[in-house]
Amino acid sequence: MQPETRQREVRRLVENAFEHHKRVSALDAAWDLWQLYYADSATGRIATGDKAIVYGGAPRPGSAANAPSFRVLINRGYAVGYSDALGNPVWVAYHVRDLAALPTPAARPDKFETDPRTAARVAPADYANSGYDRGHLAPNYAIATRYGTAAQRETFLMSNITPQLHSLNAGLWKELEQKIATSYPARYAEVWVIAGPVFGAAPKKLRGGVAVPDAFYLIVIDESEGKLRTLAFIVPQEAATTDDPGRYVTSIDEIQRRTGLDFLTELDDSAEKQVEAQRASRVW
Repeated sequence: MQPETRQREVRRLVENAFEHHKRVSALDAAWDLWQLYYADSATGRIATGDKAIVYGGAPRPGSAANAPSFRVLINRGYAVGYSDALGNPVWVAYHVRDLAALPTPAARPDKFETDPRTAARVAPADYANSGYDRGHLAPNYAIATRYGTAAQRETFLMSNITPQLHSLNAGLWKELEQKIATSYPARYAEVWVIAGPVFGAAPKKLRGGVAVPDAFYLIVIDESEGKLRTLAFIVPQEAATTDDPGRYVTSIDEIQRRTGLDFLTELDDSAEKQVEAQRASRVW
């Protein structure tokens, strides 16, 4: 007889596999069941502290020369580490739970807004005719369906926006965001996400001093039955719509090296080192 927590997890997974809008395939369900019963891909140490939005503590500047300075901005459905010097969020964190039925969100807001909490005061017009989309890091749909209309509007603050090529914003990045909003919570009950830009040594800048990233990182965190596992990506700006996301799977260690940030600082040192060194064997 399996423990009640395991029975609930299996029952939820099987039920959600029949909910087409949650995008759980039969292959996903089979792989997840194997992970539950047979795999040993997670550490037995989990983070303490407040997990309402950020898992394992807010990212911090690391000790490397490329460590960014930033201010933390808290919104209804997500948190931001914002760099006025770069005119970009350097990290955004949010938490997505499974729902019995995903609500239909309010209509997408028709405009972006300058965030008055920032010194950079990046304006929507700073992206005009730049060749780059205003790319969300905390995504409209995931936040709207979990936190409501007011939280949805906050995703259109320019402190949540970064320059993305349209092919990425409407392609592979959107595909990953949809999995996070639908498939992952349906399969794992809840996930935590940290996302942000990766800059080169001398980034190109748009009007208003907005730095253009070379790539973007994404970290998905799943905690289950006292164990922790992560899935991490670094996706280049030029990633093609048809690219397999598996080619961009990486480790948190590599993201830390490329960004100068320090993640999961509330884990004890041994668990943090173990989790951050791991590279997922496949995309969940």
